Amino acid sequence: MRLLLPLLAVATLCALGAQQAPAPAARNTSRNTDDDPQTRIILDVTRVNILFTVTDRKGRFITDLTRDDFQVVEGKKDQKIQEFTAETDLPLRLAILIDTSNSIRDRFKFEQEAAIEFIESVIRPHQDKAMLVSFDTAAELVSDLTDDTEKLAQGIRALRPGGGTSLYDAIYYASRDKLLQDQPRHKFRRAVILVSDGDDNQSRVSRDQALEMAQKADAVIYAISTNITRIETDGDKVLKYLTSETGGQAFFPFKVEDLAQSFQNIANELRSQYNIFYRPEPLKADGLFHPVELKVKNRRGLVVRARKGYYAPAL
Repeated sequence: MRLLLPLLAVATLCALGAQQAPAPAARNTSRNTDDDPQTRIILDVTRVNILFTVTDRKGRFITDLTRDDFQVVEGKKDQKIQEFTAETDLPLRLAILIDTSNSIRDRFKFEQEAAIEFIESVIRPHQDKAMLVSFDTAAELVSDLTDDTEKLAQGIRALRPGGGTSLYDAIYYASRDKLLQDQPRHKFRRAVILVSDGDDNQSRVSRDQALEMAQKADAVIYAISTNITRIETDGDKVLKYLTSETGGQAFFPFKVEDLAQSFQNIANELRSQYNIFYRPEPLKADGLFHPVELKVKNRRGLVVRARKGYYAPAL
């Protein structure tokens, strides 16, 4: 049985400090957690983590770079890289969000099978975990974070299309109530895998509120568009925006049979990433968004895909 998301039953994000948007919940079944120290998240506010990929102009991953190949710029000032790793084996925490609105009914079975194949190829037992959220008129948690691929597959097969689209609520919930809770953040690679046409007509939070929550969770958003008209829509633009701002990528398979390849492209990217830590100088605990630029030095023709910045805590 699928459960309505308890979106108001959330932890107090005391170290983030920024003003939160109203939780997109249909029902409040929670107790007040504001004064419960066990529900609070304490973050290392003195360092920033950036997970990213580097490709050549043909899209081939470049995996032989070192710390000295990169430059981090924040506030027009070079930042000293404290740690650098190639994160091929870091455990994954994935939120798979599947659009079950009426708009995707005609290609839904292909989506289900491609998503199942992706899960079975990516999730490593006792190391990686994934969760499954469906969204139409409301977002629903189908399966919580687990490494049980069969349970996830059963949840996907049980999905049925129908209703409106609450895309932004689904991103907001998955980021805030799940991915952000799994601490410490630097021990996991977090990603949102979004299968949708990008349209939204039901959410209580806005596009940018959803994006902000994904950024606070250090989650990279990947999107597979279900628009196969070959005509760019407003939904396509939304998917491109969300993925670009978080360092992910949007895929637009024009045939439903190509969905599996899009999932495989995401799987390949998740295994071909770098991670950088640095301590902002100067540190500004102002609760605002701070743009960051990551560059490859002395190597032409390389493309870096990384999030565009981070939200500082408000202390």
